[in-house]
Amino acid sequence: MQVSMAGWVLCVTLVLAALAGAQGQSYQAFQQKHVDNPRTRLPARNYCNTMMARRGMTRPVCKFTNTFVHAPGMTVARACSRTPDGQGYYTTPNRLSVTICRLSGGSPRPPCRYRIAQTVQHYVRVGCRGGRPVHLQNTIP
Repeated sequence: MQVSMAGWVLCVTLVLAALAGAQGQSYQAFQQKHVDNPRTRLPARNYCNTMMARRGMTRPVCKFTNTFVHAPGMTVARACSRTPDGQGYYTTPNRLSVTICRLSGGSPRPPCRYRIAQTVQHYVRVGCRGGRPVHLQNTIP
């Protein structure tokens, strides 16, 4: 069976994305990827492109989506003291301001171009280790 180059690149990209989202990361890595407090002052049209590059999510491949939480890391960490859901994730007690960035265009290879998908107030659902968030699972309206 012959696999096309595009199919191979997609497969590698999906594996890398899964590894990047794994709960094995540290609290410091979580903060680097997801906490932007106070929100960096950039024009909306530049926010995602700039932040994704600054935070190292455009090499070696473009991360497909990322959520930035505009609250102190310890505010997000409060979720870890709550009762986990059936899947082992914890949800913040209050809605927090978040910006969701998504890759625009089809290529997972740099140069990466992002757009703001949403800037909203959502509950933030995280995976925790040692009482601190290490993985952002998703956000909930």
